[in-house]
Amino acid sequence: QVQLVEAGGGLVQAGGSLRLSCAASGLTFSTRAMAWFRQAPGEEHDFVSGISWSGGSTVYADSVKGRFTISRDNAKNTVYLQMNSLKPEDTAVYYCATRMRLVTKNVYDYNYWGQGTQVTVSS
Repeated sequence: QVQLVEAGGGLVQAGGSLRLSCAASGLTFSTRAMAWFRQAPGEEHDFVSGISWSGGSTVYADSVKGRFTISRDNAKNTVYLQMNSLKPEDTAVYYCATRMRLVTKNVYDYNYWGQGTQVTVSS
């Protein structure tokens, strides 16, 4: 079955960095768009970033542009999210998700999700 397993979350001070990873199995990774969403307590899932199947196209939420970088390694079936200059408002559970074809920002367009990894940024 399809599995997406996130890793790399943790507690970091404001201004620090973290690198999240999401390892996929049970699907043809190289044909799928991948995305990161996040959910803060009491909030809905918010789009963070997405990357096309080839890695040639990336999309970012305005709130993370210039600070976060998404990348993928199709040989390792893994997508990454490098997060720099972290802010307390980045605190959330981060989820990776996948869908066929193009990246979208709509949570309902994604049919497979990981279990999430907690990112906490202290001030």
